[in-house]
Amino acid sequence: MKYLKFFPFYLLSIIPLRVLYILSDFMYLVVYHVMKYRRAVVQTNLKNSFPHKSLTEITAIEKRFYKHFCDTAFESIKVLTLGKKAINQRFNIKNTPLIESLHKDNKSIILYTSHYGNWEWFSFLPLFLPYQVQAFYQEVSNSYFNDFVLVLRSRFGVQCVESKQGYKTMVNMQQKGVLTATCMIGDQSPRKKSSKHWMTFLNQETAFLVGADRIAEKLNQTVLYVSVQKPKRGNYEIEFIPLDDANQNDSNELITKYANLLERSIMEKPELWLWSHRRWKLAPPRL
Repeated sequence: MKYLKFFPFYLLSIIPLRVLYILSDFMYLVVYHVMKYRRAVVQTNLKNSFPHKSLTEITAIEKRFYKHFCDTAFESIKVLTLGKKAINQRFNIKNTPLIESLHKDNKSIILYTSHYGNWEWFSFLPLFLPYQVQAFYQEVSNSYFNDFVLVLRSRFGVQCVESKQGYKTMVNMQQKGVLTATCMIGDQSPRKKSSKHWMTFLNQETAFLVGADRIAEKLNQTVLYVSVQKPKRGNYEIEFIPLDDANQNDSNELITKYANLLERSIMEKPELWLWSHRRWKLAPPRL
């Protein structure tokens, strides 16, 4: 049934990636120059994040971002039919011994991810990790695209869990003795009533959602930052970096470490982050 429902995407997905990148180049021209998709949001985010960069430098980053943005759209669709051999050639985890060691020690893990690189390719993780991989998500208003994303992410065995049921699901899995690797995206803008931690991030006061740190403490799980690099088009390298919360006097140390590592990644390759996201919707609290 899903093949019929999402037939146009499956049809597009069977096209070789090298051809899809030609379509991506054309899509960039349309999205950037004709539609001007969220150009104002992207420009504002870039200018506020890099106040010392010239307009020429900001524009160069902006164009590289939109090219990467279009690439990720076609790369994500390609998940539907990409074979395991091609995945092994294009998706590499640099420190699998760390994961194997944690699994051997009977430790479940939380993968603290971000909108950096191509997060939809994390659906390949079950092919590389000895864990039951699960990912938290928030439903989108369009039911068709919501169902499509679920099909996309679950192809190789990722268990998609609605965020509201996330903690309960993790507890249930632990009670069943199932070791899990739970993907949580940490760079989303928190809701007004959510618990949050404020800090300076990309030269702006930024709210980070509190949650992964508390869940890790309650369930005795190890939190890893997912560092992503893109050595060339259509290739991603993943490295897991432990976020040990050793400072008992600072309950937000883990969140701070995550934000600092993400900021460093963005500084190195700013075009790989999702600048079209309205990250700074919340105003910082008044003193």
